[in-house]
Parts: sequence; structure tokens; C-alpha cells
Amino acid sequence: MSINKTYAVLGLGRYGKAVAQELVASGAEVLAVDINQNTVNNAIETIPVCKCADITEPEAIKRLGISNVDVVIIAMASNLEASVMALTLCKESGVKNVIVKCGNEMHQKILTRVGADRVVFPEKESGTRLAKTLLTSGFSEMIELSDDVSMVEIDVRDEWIGKTLIELSLRKKYSINVVALRNGDKITTTVDPALPLEKGMQLIVIANTLKLKKLR
Repeated sequence: MSINKTYAVLGLGRYGKAVAQELVASGAEVLAVDINQNTVNNAIETIPVCKCADITEPEAIKRLGISNVDVVIIAMASNLEASVMALTLCKESGVKNVIVKCGNEMHQKILTRVGADRVVFPEKESGTRLAKTLLTSGFSEMIELSDDVSMVEIDVRDEWIGKTLIELSLRKKYSINVVALRNGDKITTTVDPALPLEKGMQLIVIANTLKLKKLR
């Protein structure tokens, strides 16, 4: 996922608003929706495209053009019924990637069974962190070690296949340090810089968070 994709955030509580604001601040195209007009009015200053609508209604989903969105984040953990309905409607509209905020493990099972591509727990992953993870294209996982440094898994790109870390000079080009290599379920912490990279591999690296933007 990346800044080039379009996003919709359904539900503008503290979590949903944080996700939407971070996406907008990074330059992504974001549609934010909430059923409460006052909430929409309060959010529109930092989230330009805000709509008031009941996203459990099929006509509202159609009117909002959700079918044209790449990624939908449903941020209504306190209302399981509304989350399930919104998730179902989004999937029926053809949205390929739907992420749902969840309240507990039982809700997680239900949402996953209904079709959620990812379920997030707000106490484990902040809205800001989720947004940053979505924006880092080609990253399987992102862990913030501090405000400035992150550890990420980078998918081996097509143009890297068959080349070695020596040839790629990733440290020189992007100021990143490769600390491990993942190949399927196997993780190697002693990485041979002369090993040709293969399709499907991931590089686990530590880098300055701002420098990572060069890899988007």
C-alpha cells in the first residue's frame, strides 16, 4: 500500500480520525465518513473530504463511491453490528482491502469470518501507526523503534532479483541496514552480502523513518 492508493475511513472517533489525519498529512487521497454531522464538522479542518452518512446503508455506500476506493478502514469498534454491515457492503462493492478496528478477540473472529482482510486492536496499534504502515509501499511490517528509527520488512523488488546486497548498495543509496533475511518461514540473521536475492524474499532492515520514504 502507498500514498498512490485511495483510502476511505469510516468512523471518525479518536482512532479513525488519527488514521485519516496521518494519511492526509502524507499526501494520500482520503474520504472520511461519519454518521454524526458535528463530528464531520470538527474533522473537516484537517481532513478536507469529510461526508456525513450512514455507512450501514447500501445506498450510502453506493453514493459515496466506495467501490472506487483501494483501501477501506472501518473504525467503529464499539458497534460490532455496524462494523459487520459496513464490511459486508464494502466487500459486495468490490473493495479488495478492508481493515476493521476491533474491540476483542471474539469480535476479531467474527469480522475475519465475514471477510475482513485485516483486524486491528486499538490498544495494540495506534491509528497513526496504522496509517504509516499503509503508506509504506512494499513493506510487509513496520515497527517504530523510536520517533526517528523503524524496523521494517521490505519485499524484494523485481529489479533486485538475482542481485546481491553488495551490488545493490542499499546502505549507500537509502541509508538502511539489513539485519536479517526472510525466505518463507525461515529467517537468517547472518546475511551473506554476496547471496543473490530471490523472488518472494523479504529484507528485514533498520533505518531512519524519513529515509524509508525513498523506497515508496
